[in-house]
Amino acid sequence: MNRYVGILEGLLFVVGDEGLTVDQIKDILGINEEDALEVIRLLRARYEKEEYGIQLNFLGNTFKLSTKKEHRDYYQKLIENPTTNTLSQAALETLAIIAYNEPVTIQEIDNIRGVNSREMVRRLIAKGFVKEVGKSEGAFRATLYSTTRDFLDYFGLSSKEELPKFETMVTDSVDETDLYLSKYQE
Repeated sequence: MNRYVGILEGLLFVVGDEGLTVDQIKDILGINEEDALEVIRLLRARYEKEEYGIQLNFLGNTFKLSTKKEHRDYYQKLIENPTTNTLSQAALETLAIIAYNEPVTIQEIDNIRGVNSREMVRRLIAKGFVKEVGKSEGAFRATLYSTTRDFLDYFGLSSKEELPKFETMVTDSVDETDLYLSKYQE
């Protein structure tokens, strides 16, 4: 069973906040329920050691990785530290997609960006710029995300209506590209 512990750890990392049920774990690993529970027990025991900063929790009928509560003061310092409070290009891109399409699912964000955005959305939630606002209609009931008041404050906006019009930004960037290309075609 030890060989499955690392696989389960990776699977839980990939699925993030959605977590995995015992049935999903046994189906993915191709093992019976008793063995799946043993793999879960082994992973949980690993994380109980002091040198690990994460833990395995059973929440909402799923197993999920989370940070340890006893380290929360350090996480708070990270969030409040001005040097770690800058936004990367990927974060800005993800925020723009959410702001212009909210409420939006991670799948919709992924489709627009062309890459997996789950971790980026998780970071934006931790910074307080994005929040869960409900579930989508349909069979899978995916989580919907929207921007927060902190997002508006960070960018000096009083409301979402103050965001630049998307059509204007697209037109401006096309004009700049044409100007650039025409300069070198002479």
